[in-house]
Amino acid sequence: MNDQSDLEIFARVVRTGSLTRAGSELGLSVAVVSKRLKRLEERLAVRLLHRTTRRLAPTDIGAAFFERIAPIVDAIAEAESLVSQNATRARGTLRVTAPSSFGRLHIVPHLGAFFALHPDLVLNLELSDDFESIIERGYDLAIRVGALESSGLTAVRLAPVRRVLCARPSYLDAAGRPQTLDDLRGHVCLATENQNPWRLIGPEGPCTVTASGPLRTHSNEVVREAVIGGLGIALRSTWDVHAELRGGLLEVVLPAYTAAASAGIFAVYPSRAFVPAKTRAFIAFLKQTYRSSGAWTEG
Repeated sequence: MNDQSDLEIFARVVRTGSLTRAGSELGLSVAVVSKRLKRLEERLAVRLLHRTTRRLAPTDIGAAFFERIAPIVDAIAEAESLVSQNATRARGTLRVTAPSSFGRLHIVPHLGAFFALHPDLVLNLELSDDFESIIERGYDLAIRVGALESSGLTAVRLAPVRRVLCARPSYLDAAGRPQTLDDLRGHVCLATENQNPWRLIGPEGPCTVTASGPLRTHSNEVVREAVIGGLGIALRSTWDVHAELRGGLLEVVLPAYTAAASAGIFAVYPSRAFVPAKTRAFIAFLKQTYRSSGAWTEG
């Protein structure tokens, strides 16, 4: 919506948790955002937001109000996109969330080429390993890596994923090279809390392995650096450690076992009758970019 309503401003502030970020996405100054919020609260005669020095959060009545007006705000934005469907140029602000490692390695390096193609588009890119709700946080698009669960969202497969067990050769020289899955019990196995146990496919079919070791983390970045540093064995996507595998810094362990073949790299977005041009442009760009990459399946 180009002429931002007070409702849209309020919804964006709730979703971003910040006057500054909301104003940046809407093209408004912090002073204007604050004034419009105050006007809305005065009109409704209620306090909608708790204001602290670090973050804004809705009051109980503000949260209930947000739940009811957010679908209306989104529907108006979709209607405006539908009216301008014939305009092929991507415009406005595109809010995208992606996993930290993947975004750093395979989105950020390509942004120069993307902005050259779409100079009227602003990309708000959030990198996080937390799978936040796309709709509640107001994201237009999320990049998801792995096997998707049913969610009611639309998913577009951008590229395949191959995950392999790997470790630094110096670790394997000292601890021994596993010959069977049972041998993993005597090794330091590195996994994030939400990716344990490992679900593998091997010669005997599907199997699971519980990763155990001294490291506990929810961060894929931590596991990546730990396996490269020689701490133990990890199950990593080849897109994440492709260069290290090719350069010999990491070595594949038990090559007959990989993660489930259903895993992939997906663009996920709310199901709508019309997909905005900015969303379609980003998906098309990533599909074209990843089509020529060997990092997805080699390793």
